[in-house]
Amino acid sequence: MQSNFEAFADYLGKEKKYSMHTLTAYMADLAEFSSFAELEFGDADVDSVGYGQIRSWIVSLVEAGISNTSVNRKIASLKAYYKFLLKIKQIEVNPLLKHKSLKAPKKLQIPFSENELDAVLHQIEYPPGFEGIRDKLVIDLFYGTGMRRTELIHLKMSNVDLSAGTLKVVGKRNKERILPILPILSQQLRAYISERAQLQQITDNDLFFLSLKGVKLTESFVYRMINGYFSTVSGKVKKSPHILRHTFATHLLNNGADLNSVKELLGHSSLASTQIYTHSSLAELKQVHGNAHPRGQRDS
Repeated sequence: MQSNFEAFADYLGKEKKYSMHTLTAYMADLAEFSSFAELEFGDADVDSVGYGQIRSWIVSLVEAGISNTSVNRKIASLKAYYKFLLKIKQIEVNPLLKHKSLKAPKKLQIPFSENELDAVLHQIEYPPGFEGIRDKLVIDLFYGTGMRRTELIHLKMSNVDLSAGTLKVVGKRNKERILPILPILSQQLRAYISERAQLQQITDNDLFFLSLKGVKLTESFVYRMINGYFSTVSGKVKKSPHILRHTFATHLLNNGADLNSVKELLGHSSLASTQIYTHSSLAELKQVHGNAHPRGQRDS
């Protein structure tokens, strides 16, 4: 008979469509709590614990120096598990029903400036041939579409429509969305496709972006690529594909795009997720407010 842990894993993968990375993290958190419960209370049956036992685990994690953000993530895994047990009628009360998340500092994500983007796209030298054309296109697509790193890595040849000027990407939980291609990128896309066709060997033929050896790009490779190029033009601490996505959204909002449009382009399920980018636009809003308000130009 399938255990509740196994059933939960199936539920996350098949019904919730979570990625293997997320699924693995959830199951690791459950296993960690199960080991704690067995060690501390002599009972590894996570299904029957009370909030007091979970709270003991939280205290032990904090005392071990685990950040509040990481503790909250682990508890989120437990919450999801108990909600699943309620759903399949294995428990009657969720022991985490009244739990409040630990306070965690908000991470400040600083977008790249337009000058930094101009420098990395027009002022630095890229390697000759396939790799240089690919790398510049990757940066341009991150900034030009706001796609996620996994969406770029899994972009298929068949989902690039140059005649329509669109890309189809598959986002979180297998949700598809169509992204417009800026006209300025069409020539770059054609140049890359031409260079790609000349690779000596292609293993992952259905994927658009490949390594020089013709295989799928890895997440770490794409991160190192972005970090490497932006390190030559920016002194910001974080230089990652996600910061490029953040920059895409911030620059759109700063230049007048409405929140709903940005939400659709980013593939967010709710406006709440998109609203975090409005904070980056606060300086711009202050300037507009000061310049436009009748009292803005007056001395105090």
